[in-house]
Amino acid sequence: MLQQQNTQRIIYLADDDEDDRLLFLDAVQELSLPVTVKASEDGNQLLDTLYNAESGLPEIIFLDINMPVKNGFQCLEEIRSKQQRFNDIKVIMLSTSRSPDNINLSYQLGADFYAVKPSTYSELKELLQGIMTMDWSSAVRNKTQFLLF
Repeated sequence: MLQQQNTQRIIYLADDDEDDRLLFLDAVQELSLPVTVKASEDGNQLLDTLYNAESGLPEIIFLDINMPVKNGFQCLEEIRSKQQRFNDIKVIMLSTSRSPDNINLSYQLGADFYAVKPSTYSELKELLQGIMTMDWSSAVRNKTQFLLF
């Protein structure tokens, strides 16, 4: 499991593509975002990390849809249907797919946002900067504001 450490805020990333995980960590570091990133290679590893979190739960989970072992939809469903202690975690589906079916299913399963994976490194940095500076207290999960990027 990859880990990038800066300071207090905790975010998790689940993505089976090692290059995507490394780019994500590089972008967080380059932006000097005040976060600790815990990256997982698949859905099972993410859920194990989540259930065994000793140093606090993440504020945000970035969740790829297409992963081996347990995909993003299965993880999202488990996160939202299990213990109430996960209710405050923001889940952002991060996928190459722009499929309305995937977007709608993500919303129905309880994702807070859906982001299409940026095609460039600078777009990834913009996406992360926007998400990490978002005022989550006023962000209400509703279908009209569901598509983030």
